[in-house]
Order: sequence, then structure tokens, then C-alpha cells
Amino acid sequence: MILQLKNIGKSFGGDEIVSNVNMKIEQGEKVGLIGVNGAGKSTIMNIIAGNISHDEGEVVFGKKLKVGYLKQMNALNPENTVEEEMKSVFDSIFIMERQLKVLEEKMALYSKDKDDKNLNKVMKSYGNKLEEFESSGGYEIESKVKYIMNGMGFAALPKGLKIEKLSGGQKTRLAMAKILLGEPELLLLDEPTNHLDVDSLEWFEKYIKNYRGAVILISHDRFLLDVLADTIYEIERGRCRRYKGNYSEYLRQKNENIKIHDRDYKVQQKYIKKLEMYIQKNMARASTSKQAKSRLKALNKIDRIDRPEKELKGMNVKFQTGSKSFIEVLNVKNAVVSVGEGDKKVDLIKNLKLKVMRGDKIAITGPNGIGKTTMLRGITGESSFRSGQIKWGQGVNMGYYDQEHSNLEGENTIFEELRREYPSTSETEIRRILGHFLFTKEDVFKLVKELSGGEKARVALSKMMLKKVNFMILDEPTNHLDLKSREILEKALLNYEGSILFVSHDRYFINHVANRVIKLTHDGSEIVQDDYDCMISG
Repeated sequence: MILQLKNIGKSFGGDEIVSNVNMKIEQGEKVGLIGVNGAGKSTIMNIIAGNISHDEGEVVFGKKLKVGYLKQMNALNPENTVEEEMKSVFDSIFIMERQLKVLEEKMALYSKDKDDKNLNKVMKSYGNKLEEFESSGGYEIESKVKYIMNGMGFAALPKGLKIEKLSGGQKTRLAMAKILLGEPELLLLDEPTNHLDVDSLEWFEKYIKNYRGAVILISHDRFLLDVLADTIYEIERGRCRRYKGNYSEYLRQKNENIKIHDRDYKVQQKYIKKLEMYIQKNMARASTSKQAKSRLKALNKIDRIDRPEKELKGMNVKFQTGSKSFIEVLNVKNAVVSVGEGDKKVDLIKNLKLKVMRGDKIAITGPNGIGKTTMLRGITGESSFRSGQIKWGQGVNMGYYDQEHSNLEGENTIFEELRREYPSTSETEIRRILGHFLFTKEDVFKLVKELSGGEKARVALSKMMLKKVNFMILDEPTNHLDLKSREILEKALLNYEGSILFVSHDRYFINHVANRVIKLTHDGSEIVQDDYDCMISG
């Protein structure tokens, strides 16, 4: 055992976040920590990391346990180059290296002066320091840094590039790379794959799978949880429950537990009712009073099973098309996707070809920076291709879901945001739709600019539901959604009768929704049959 949480409780502002949480982590265990947004996952992670205190219970660590914690953004020195920042992990080893050089100079001096007494003393110190240097991996630093940099997608960056020039996503990847280099016995990762492209993601999976330390992983990536996790802890209604196995096994066990609990509760309630009726009928009768009292004692001794809790309320999503489009929805020919202006314009994708037919559900994948979002904006008309042809089918009514939610007006309330786009829709209908997306009562008067990423995603989806389009273009629709919301969205898209073109890094989502996967390259597009699994295997 390297970590144990005993009856941990935490409240903020009088509101209980988690209560009576118990967890036990073994050496090398890979743990998925899951739950809906706001369930308390990050609270538990911060308690383990020592960033916040707990109100109740006890946290027990193994001896000399080294913990590495990746949050959404870790502190980096903006003046450092990427390589300097990576190597800063080994500052203590570099100090040893400098100490060895000093000792080497002393040995050379004492040898020249034939000072055997001091020479032997320094040689002994040198031997001890060299042994410490070697056991700390001093000779492996360069290869370790290169391996992690390549895996995390930094190999192609210009040498000497300073951190201040990196994007937010690159900084997050660099923070994770530093933590991986440190090789802590316990690795705490909060949504680590948000900024990884396909190649980096596959490398990361292999690395963590073979990682010798224990890992606690907060993630909404079900594919990742299936590949990596051997234990799942779910936080629900402030409590924590352990499931042995990966995400799919967790789903199976949870559903089975719910069925068993429901069945046992009904059987017990039937038995209790039978006892109560007997007692009520026979307690007053002299001939049966003794038996009735005996039944009463039995009734009072029953260990009563709790009433099954209702399933947590989730979104209620149903997309309607309004009208059908013609068979061919969209045909893009020989398009060139570019960024920049004038002389600084750079071509990202050349010779793009894309055809969407009615009923298609097409996933677009590709490395970060290839131009996936830029391509969608070119199709929707928010920007333009350098060259090429876009042909729309007859009767196509298109809706665009922007991952940045740039079309949401921050100063509007949620209600005003829907009323702005659909002024003829009644207040009752708008409230009904918002209720489907978990915005009820006073929630509808929250300002858009004050919403979380998940709440903004639900507002954008509610607008899409009201629009009733027959062709949806979606840019990372599962970003910021918790596991339950992702599953609900999947079902809604599978039941949707229109056509869908979507960009996503969510491989589980791709596998369940897409009937075709297209991988973008600098030379165009590469059609991959069926699903993401085919793409990575072939």
C-alpha cells in the first residue's frame, strides 16, 4: 500500500463536496477516478497532493513517497527553452555532476603534488558521489529527455524555442513531460490527454501502461480508461465506490449491482409488508398474539436495505432534422486549407477531397495543427479556402457547433442567448429545451460568461436542438462534457436521421458514432474504413 484515504470528508461554504471517502492504492496500480462534473474528483486529487486540507478523515502515505501532480496548468519558467525546462527536473543530478568535476580537479592536483593522504580521501568521496550519480540515472538524462520530448510531440520544435512562445496546449504537454521525467512513485493526472494529438496520445498510453509507479487518472476519455485502468473509483453523490477492472468492466459491474440491489430491495419490502400485515391482524387476538409478537421482534431485527437511489439526472437530447436533404449533402474538391494573411499565408492541407452523403456520420481526425478546425470553418463559410470547390446539395440546412463557443454572447443570460437566436419561440418552449439540458428555474438567468466549459457546451447543444438542422458540423462536441453527458450525446447522434461531419479526439465517441473516419494529412485526406480501431491498426 502506498496511499490510503480513510473516511475523507470536505465541505466548501457549508456545502458538502465529498464524505466518507475511502481509497487504497497499491504499488503499480492504475486507477481511473470518475464522476460527473462537480462530483468532487479534483477535490480528492488536491487533498492527495496536499494542495487543500480535508475536514474529516485521514490520508496515509507510504514511506518517502514521491508524488507528481499534473493539473490543467503547472508553473513553468517562461524564460527557459523547452529543453532547459525539461532538464530542470534533474537539477540535483547536475549539481552532483559539477561536484564530481570539482573532485576530479582535486584528484589531479593531489596526484601531481604526490599528496597521497588527501588523494585517498578525495578518491573515496569521488567513488561515493559517482555511485550516487549513477544510481540516480546521471548517464541516462540525455536519452530520457529525448525520449519524452519525442513522445510528447516536441521533437519538431525549433531548438532554443522559449516557453513564452508556446501555445497553452503545448505548455500543458510540457508540464506533463516534466512530471513523467521525474518518475514519481505516485502520478496524479487530471485530464492529461486534452491537448494530445493521435500520435502523442498513443505514445502516452504505452508509456503509462508500462509505468512502474502507481497512477490516479481523472479522465473523460473512456477509450483511455479502458486501455489503462485496472481499478475504477467512482465518486457519486459525495460517496466513493471501488470497481475492479477497466471502464467497460465498471459499467458491467455497476449495472449488475443496480439490478441486484433493486431486486433485493423489492424482495425485502414484500417480506416486510407480509410481516406487518400479519402483526396488524393478529396482535390483538389472544390465540395468535404470541406469534405476532415474535414476528414483531423479527421485523425489528431486519437489516433494512436502502431504497434504490434514482439515477442521476442527465441531459435529455433529441435532435430533429425538420426536413430531408437530397442524397448528396456536400462535395469538397481539391481544396487548399490555409492560415495567415497575404505573404504569410501557410498551406496546411493541399488537395482536400471530401464527400458527405445523406445519413453519413463522418469523423475527422489528424495531428494537432493540421487544420481540422480551419477546414470546418472553410466549409461553414466562417473563413475561406485558398482554392478549391465546395458544392452543397439541395435542401441542406446546416448547423455548426464551435468548440470555442465564439458564437455565444457572454453578456447574455442563458435564456437571452436562446431568445436572441429564436425570437419567435415561446418562453415556455425555451425553458422546456433548457430543462432538457439541466438548466432549470433560476439557472436560466446565469450569465454565459460565468458558465463553466461544460455548461457552455450544453447551451450550444440546446441551440442546435432548437435549430432542427439536417446536417450538423461539430468541432470537438464532447470537450468539457462528463462521461454521462458524452454517452447521452452519443445516443442522440446515433438516433439522429440527418448527416454529421465531426472533428474529435474522443476515440470511444468516434467508434460509437462514426460510420467513416477520415484522417487529414498535409497532402489531403485519407479515408479509413469503419472506425478508429481500423485507423490505428492499419
